[in-house]
Amino acid sequence: MSTYDPQNIFAKILRGEIPCTKVYEDEHTIAFMDIMPQADGHTLIVPKNPSVNLLDADAATFGPLFTTVQKIARAVKSGMDADGVVITQFNEAAAGQTVFHLHVHVIPRWEGVALRKHSGAMADSALLQAHAEKIKAAL
Repeated sequence: MSTYDPQNIFAKILRGEIPCTKVYEDEHTIAFMDIMPQADGHTLIVPKNPSVNLLDADAATFGPLFTTVQKIARAVKSGMDADGVVITQFNEAAAGQTVFHLHVHVIPRWEGVALRKHSGAMADSALLQAHAEKIKAAL
């Protein structure tokens, strides 16, 4: 199992050291746009309590985290006029985890539209902001 690194990018976002396109925040979680989205409206939900992933997280993290995941999933589906949403969460590098702070992906899906690769190409910040506004309006 990986050791938690307080210098990971999500920890830096939580401390305000790195900007994000925020969709939602409460005392336990923050939701923001994925900068390398697999679909328009791809949103990440991150608990403020530090853990590498689901395997080492305090069980008390999950109630508030998944309450926010549900709230954001509903807003993403509605705000992006999606046909459905995919909820994913990766644990360790072998499973596809690339940022070692627990987080959940909410990815809107439309019939017949394939997901984009989660590549190194960052999305346009104005486009991310426009998507964030649609999701926030649906909250």
